[in-house]
Amino acid sequence: MRTPKTALSAALGLGLAAALAAAAPVSAAPVTAHSAPHHSTPASIAAYTGSAAEKANTKAFFNAVMAVAKAKHLANPSLKSVTVTYDASAAPSFADQISQSASIWNGAVQNVKLQAGSGGGDFQYKEGDDPRGSYASTDGHGKGFVFIDHAQAQQYNSVRVVAHETGHVLGLPDHYEGPCSELMSGGGPGPSCQNTQPDANERAKVDQLWANGLAGVRFGG
Repeated sequence: MRTPKTALSAALGLGLAAALAAAAPVSAAPVTAHSAPHHSTPASIAAYTGSAAEKANTKAFFNAVMAVAKAKHLANPSLKSVTVTYDASAAPSFADQISQSASIWNGAVQNVKLQAGSGGGDFQYKEGDDPRGSYASTDGHGKGFVFIDHAQAQQYNSVRVVAHETGHVLGLPDHYEGPCSELMSGGGPGPSCQNTQPDANERAKVDQLWANGLAGVRFGG
């Protein structure tokens, strides 16, 4: 989640941003897309459009996670899906939201599964205060982390924030021009958007990415 350009024009970071000072209360409970028919506007799209560097960073994070997944699949070629582990110990305030995000994605896709781990996992969640908002980033050493910004998680649905950033880990780019029903539309539809679920196209894209990405090492299932 990014900060709007009007608030931080040179910001680096990915995902939804803490855009408005007056915002709706956060609801951590998953809400279906049907209850939030909000749409992005030209102004909101322009505010959140990321730079080429940000998009490259998102891709690098996914590639780092995929590299780990390929190694796992080589060791266990009969697996029908790959399990990606995450370490949430550095984001204790968002333990519930992180768990809900994992459940959302595990129920939405088939070819990759998220599982809580320790010792760094395949990627980490961290929390703190950052004017860039929440984002996903590579650590430069073959892994990455999802950073959850405190202020942003208060202004937006915190489960949507975490699930959106986790979508980057699974290979999805931002799509701010999309409606609230798209999880990767992020902050485009505004803080009133409460949808926490990926839509059918996003679910299919993740399954396609993981099936295709592991095609060279998939021998079973």
